[in-house]
Amino acid sequence: MSAPDQPPLVAVKLHPVGRAHTFLLGEQPGGRAVPRAGDRVVVHTDGGPAVGTVVQNIPQLEAKRRPPADSPQRVVRLATRDDIVARLKHQRREQEAHRIALLKIRERGLGMKLARVEQAFDGSKLIFYFTADGRVDFRELVRELAAEFRTRIEMRQIGVRDEAKMYGGYGTCGRPLCCTTFLQSFEPVSIKMAKQQDLSLNPSKLSGLCGRLKCCLRYELPNAKGVQHGGCGSEGGCDNPSGCGTGGCSSGHCGSCSCHG
Repeated sequence: MSAPDQPPLVAVKLHPVGRAHTFLLGEQPGGRAVPRAGDRVVVHTDGGPAVGTVVQNIPQLEAKRRPPADSPQRVVRLATRDDIVARLKHQRREQEAHRIALLKIRERGLGMKLARVEQAFDGSKLIFYFTADGRVDFRELVRELAAEFRTRIEMRQIGVRDEAKMYGGYGTCGRPLCCTTFLQSFEPVSIKMAKQQDLSLNPSKLSGLCGRLKCCLRYELPNAKGVQHGGCGSEGGCDNPSGCGTGGCSSGHCGSCSCHG
């Protein structure tokens, strides 16, 4: 539970696929109660305002996920009918922008793969997320998209792991991808970590949906006590040279998934 002098926390999902983000609850107009699971709320993120859905919070993880007191990540208010209608219109515009951008990318033969399009809640810009093997000259594409939609256009190149996080899916373990459920960042993973766990070095078994080495190869390393699948995160840092040796699978979910079968 939150301390009396600390603002309550609210877990909010901004997209259907992906993990919930934790926001501080600001002062609600009229002293309204804490939003409940299923409520639509307007939140302030690092990228500006957004509309999300409240989900069940996990009290045991509150201390770890609590943003700093001065964090801009706050619940502004419950979403109104106008907010929800505006978001639905944005979603339709995102779909149309995705379709048109795909056509223009193919026409120009650009070596990029479009992953997602997002419109800012205030309608000030459209953000196009894409993957590519190298640098892409998309200046002409941006000019055409800006003329088509009459708004500011941002192109953001992401990695294949970020793409898998956006799409979601299930690993070979049968569980939802770790990157869409609890991982907050992508840590380096090496084939040495698979060797330390005596796993088969078959690429098809060691690779995730993103085509890269599975994230669980890192946090399922033996912990500081040498316990297999004990997880170094539960030790507050792994001091075992034969383990991760980096001081940190900080996910706190070590040993929760055996994705190497």
